[in-house]
Amino acid sequence: MNDISRNSGSPRILKSSYRLLAILLTAFANLAAQDGGLPLTRAESSGYEETSRYQDVVDFLAALEGSGNRIHVDHFGYSLEGRKLPLAVWGDVASPSPEAVRRDDKIRVLVQANIHAGEVCGKEATLILLRQLAQGRQREWADSMVLLAAPIYNADGNERIRLGQRRLQHGPVAGMGQRPNAQGLDLNRDHMKLVSPEARSLIRLMNRYDPHVVIDLHTTNGTAHGYHLTYSPPLHPNTSSAIDELLRASLLPQVTQRVLQEHGTHFYYYGNVPRRGNRERGWYTFDHRPRFNNNYVGLRNRLGILSEAYSYATFEDRVKSTLHFLQAILQYVHSNPQQIKQAVKRADSEAIAGRPLALRAVHERSSEPSEILLGEVATERNPYDGSRMLRRTETLKRERMPEFGTFRATESVEAPAAYLIPENLSAVVDLVRHHGVRLSQLDAPRSLQVERFRIDSSSQASNEFQGHRQRELKGSYETIRSEIPAGTWMASTDQPLGRLLFSLLEPRSDDGLVNWNFLDRAIEGRDHYPILRLALQAER
Repeated sequence: MNDISRNSGSPRILKSSYRLLAILLTAFANLAAQDGGLPLTRAESSGYEETSRYQDVVDFLAALEGSGNRIHVDHFGYSLEGRKLPLAVWGDVASPSPEAVRRDDKIRVLVQANIHAGEVCGKEATLILLRQLAQGRQREWADSMVLLAAPIYNADGNERIRLGQRRLQHGPVAGMGQRPNAQGLDLNRDHMKLVSPEARSLIRLMNRYDPHVVIDLHTTNGTAHGYHLTYSPPLHPNTSSAIDELLRASLLPQVTQRVLQEHGTHFYYYGNVPRRGNRERGWYTFDHRPRFNNNYVGLRNRLGILSEAYSYATFEDRVKSTLHFLQAILQYVHSNPQQIKQAVKRADSEAIAGRPLALRAVHERSSEPSEILLGEVATERNPYDGSRMLRRTETLKRERMPEFGTFRATESVEAPAAYLIPENLSAVVDLVRHHGVRLSQLDAPRSLQVERFRIDSSSQASNEFQGHRQRELKGSYETIRSEIPAGTWMASTDQPLGRLLFSLLEPRSDDGLVNWNFLDRAIEGRDHYPILRLALQAER
């Protein structure tokens, strides 16, 4: 790494340079936004020194709605501190209601930004995209899609702006919000347990609007690479091949090529090169578990896409790269609506009962190496607090290495036809239903042949994570005949959310309700897991 801070000039000169640059950028942004008389984002108006506050976002969306050009504004829930979570809807719809949005057979795309409120480029890019649409650009997209935009998901975290957060990230130099929400929780670890009001609001939105495509916008740090933005499809091994194939073989390659041709910037699958430990040198993606948004969306049989703008690119470049990514995806959606509908329909119709599904998984090594673009960074100083920032250089270093961008199961079990949940497990029933899983209740007792999980051991993590000490059960299934009382809840896997149901309720699932302590009281001092399974051929 080259440290160029000694040659960067005095803090006074640096500060003056930043201010001059801010004035010039603001002037250009004002010219660009004059069409339609619509406002600038705070990022634009400050020359990309600042990021939008919550009220800025609310006011900006209200101005767009007032333009009368297909923009409707509502909210989809509340933060812990009671802030409304804004939802902008663009398309040929009469209102932002789920009924209006789902009335026509169009592709529904949800763009979610600011889940980590220090990663703010997605928030700004989403606002700029909405302004472009309000100005009448890309009118033809409304023929094939409706866009849902949640630009400030972690609204409470966004308001905790200060300098020095997101260490080494290149701006915004006037500060940014914090990663967790007001509870201190990482919202991108809350898609299964749903203990934050924000996550429950988001899943409610997904159930009501049922978006075909969900794009989750982030900023990544880590390995110095040559990409302005990296991305990821769903990574869980249980994701339908229909979803995986469309994203990996068609959508993401075409988006990558389009952005390179139109803007000259390189995008690729998310990854990092390990800096320590004994792992083989390679390009490693992150985690397969559905606590993460894109993986969760995949288990809902929808197209989940993670976007990670490069932390060491300038704030302005990160906003632009994210905007280009969004534009290219939406253009693909507009051009390929039938392919997306067919992939979703195929995934929804696939029966999983009797099929082995993954409970736990590890990175899978690619059969052939890939060419990865690595890069270099230089050190700069924030002109206002002197903190160290890294800035990408134009140096690109091509290296062939194996990719670890997919996962393989290390433990699997056949999916059952249904799960039987005792009536007294009300918290479990509430959570499963909130995810959108359909349940029915036995109106009379029944004698059934079922599978019961015998618990051989139970252990908890020594350290707390996200307010929980994660639990792991070990054991095996045995077949018994049992008297199932009236009032028992039955959850069939023969439904679109069957894959998600499996990950929630299997006792060995590495991201299920056992893991997140929802069943601690129910298993304390007991030899058996209280939720039973009906096998595919079991007597009903």
